[in-house]
Amino acid sequence: MASLPGHVAGGCHSRGMPSRPHPDAAPHHDAPLDAPTLAEEYLDEVLAVVERVPAGRATTYGIVADAVADVLGRGGPRQVGQVVARAGSGVAWWRVVNAAGSPPARHLDRALTELRAEGCPLTRDGRRVDLRRAVWLP
Repeated sequence: MASLPGHVAGGCHSRGMPSRPHPDAAPHHDAPLDAPTLAEEYLDEVLAVVERVPAGRATTYGIVADAVADVLGRGGPRQVGQVVARAGSGVAWWRVVNAAGSPPARHLDRALTELRAEGCPLTRDGRRVDLRRAVWLP
């Protein structure tokens, strides 16, 4: 069988894409079935960091991402935001803000109410966390 120019025999794997397993191949498992998935591991680590942010303080998505990357070696601020948005209802999600100190826009009023109740320093206009005074570092 002749190869096309730029095509390497063996499927897509040679271009960085995984090749499809043969339909008759047995399933391959690298980890025990009860081991947490990579996504669950990341979610758990993000929530563990957020749980440590004390009342009256705040941290940023980037700071949480750095702390998680120190442990797991992956992720970034956007991934932290996704975890907090989807699974953060059991933690003080309002203590995680963007780099400018703004809480999530969709929940701004509730977040600011919670932050004020905890005595977290806010900017003069009361719309953002004053990170110079309130930042928490893990």
